Amino acid sequence: MLKIGCHLSASKGYLAMGKQAAEIGANTFQFFTRNPRGGTAKALDPEDIAAFRAFAEEHGFFPILAHAPYTLNACAATEHLRTFARETMADDLYRLSHIPGSMYNFHPGSHVQQGPEAGIEYISEMLNAILKPEQPTTVLLETMAGKGSEVGRSFEELRAILDNVEQQQVMGVCLDTCHVSDAGYDVINRLDDVLEEFDRVIGLGRLRAIHLNDSMNPPGSHKDRHQKIGQGALGLEAIERIINHPALRNLPFYLETPNDVAGYAKEIALLKGLSREAE
Repeated sequence: MLKIGCHLSASKGYLAMGKQAAEIGANTFQFFTRNPRGGTAKALDPEDIAAFRAFAEEHGFFPILAHAPYTLNACAATEHLRTFARETMADDLYRLSHIPGSMYNFHPGSHVQQGPEAGIEYISEMLNAILKPEQPTTVLLETMAGKGSEVGRSFEELRAILDNVEQQQVMGVCLDTCHVSDAGYDVINRLDDVLEEFDRVIGLGRLRAIHLNDSMNPPGSHKDRHQKIGQGALGLEAIERIINHPALRNLPFYLETPNDVAGYAKEIALLKGLSREAE
């Protein structure tokens, strides 16, 4: 069965997100851990968490994917921003420890003219300061489009971070279809080749989630502008190949397309119609 969800607002709590996801045909979802442009997080609600865990077990919703705020930059040029990133991620992972089986996705960050090597070192240092062997949440590095001084524009940069992390068992990668296309990986015409390269550089065993997005811009543009499914440069045929590829079809897919909830419901129905069960 296709594991498909979308990005939902966490303002009303976990159970509300779970019920909304179920109403639109999703069987998982993604959410921001806090305001995506800020640093404040809501207080934990044990009753809501317990009710959601029961609901998620009943409906097979795991794994859900938490997304770090955009303001988290682990390789910022200034120390106070790196401290904010470390403290924010540590707090997020503490909160997610109450929801076993969850995953936590973050943008590696922007090195801001320090160079990718310095950025990779800072990111690895932060992860080594935070991650614990008993941690129940898997932390995912997201593939990036290469806009500006982003780290993670290539599989090699992500591998360099992973190689420097001590708690390897709690790390993984989230592949964003818009981002990898914008970064120059031809997932439209050469999906097999791209996945073979990913496997050679990082290892497909590290791939834990897919951000399923079309792109407003052509491959290699380094723009990072998401588009609705089938309405962008990737197109519906490429999206269909992605969700049905043997190496990907058992992974959870999370939509981040420019949609409201009704639009997500239509895309989820569309993708379910394109999904082919393994023979």
